[in-house]
Amino acid sequence: MLKRISVILLCLCLAFCAGCSKAEDLTVEKGEDTDITGSQEPVNTNVINSLTGVQDLAPSKENARPVAVMIDNDSLAQKVQTGVGKADIVYETEVEGGITRLMAVFKDFSSVKQIGNIRSARYPYIELALGHNAIYLHHGQDNTYAGPHLSDIAHLTVSENNGGERIDNTAAGWQNLYGYPDKLWNTLVKNNYKTTVSDNTPWQSFTDGVVLENAASTVTVGFSRSYITKFVYDQTSGNYIRNNDKYEHKDYMTNERIEFKNVFVLKTTIRYYPDGKHKEVLLNSGEGYYCVNGTYTPIKWTKGSGSNPLKFTLTDGTPLSVNQGNSWVCIANTSADITLK
Repeated sequence: MLKRISVILLCLCLAFCAGCSKAEDLTVEKGEDTDITGSQEPVNTNVINSLTGVQDLAPSKENARPVAVMIDNDSLAQKVQTGVGKADIVYETEVEGGITRLMAVFKDFSSVKQIGNIRSARYPYIELALGHNAIYLHHGQDNTYAGPHLSDIAHLTVSENNGGERIDNTAAGWQNLYGYPDKLWNTLVKNNYKTTVSDNTPWQSFTDGVVLENAASTVTVGFSRSYITKFVYDQTSGNYIRNNDKYEHKDYMTNERIEFKNVFVLKTTIRYYPDGKHKEVLLNSGEGYYCVNGTYTPIKWTKGSGSNPLKFTLTDGTPLSVNQGNSWVCIANTSADITLK
């Protein structure tokens, strides 16, 4: 009898121990689930960049005033440009001699380590910079048409004494001035420039995943017979790769491709000023094209007074939704050879 009771008690003990083991297993499994739940990706604490619509801007830069930098862009200068691909917006239009010049606009100027090569001011770019309430950086100016309007905008002449540096490169002697944004920004602060803004209204109405009705794998803008800008859509990156006529445009310092999410081609009247040398670019209104994700649509654009930003609509007047990302804006003559295919 005692033997039978002992056997029963032994079985009960074994069952109890087994139950404890299962409970411990369950506890461990529960703990593992908790760890998995706790390993979720961190919340994005960045704020939205008002020039791109992308939530990648450090909170400390939310109220930073944009900076616009003039960049040389003739056939020699193109090969030694740096920092252009980091810009939020790049404007390209004609200057003298059938060539173009660029203006790179940054919300967070510290996002690029080096920018150049920096060249002189031209009047259309002053108006475009005013539309962003930007600080305008340049080296020299056209004294007849741009010079008188520099007083309309906060501007800085970049030199070797305030954040610029001459770097030996393969271009001409006047095409070797580069700027260091951290030093240039310190110059602005030291000289009491207003470096913050209170209005962070988005440049455009931004959204994501924009697909338009017409195919545009290649966008070609013939500013002149000798100067052609080309963009080729890359499905892998979802961006347009900029080409300088026949070769892919790459950063001189980093060798990175120059690529942009959005490409705008705006048509307007471009004509000579009375001096027969410098170009007048009318920035009132016109027609054009918006290209994104390998597609395009015809658009209308307006600007008006110098302090106004560009505004885009569809041809029926409906506001244009622009894909989040950086933008390249070509402003070409109505007679320019423009091809989208």
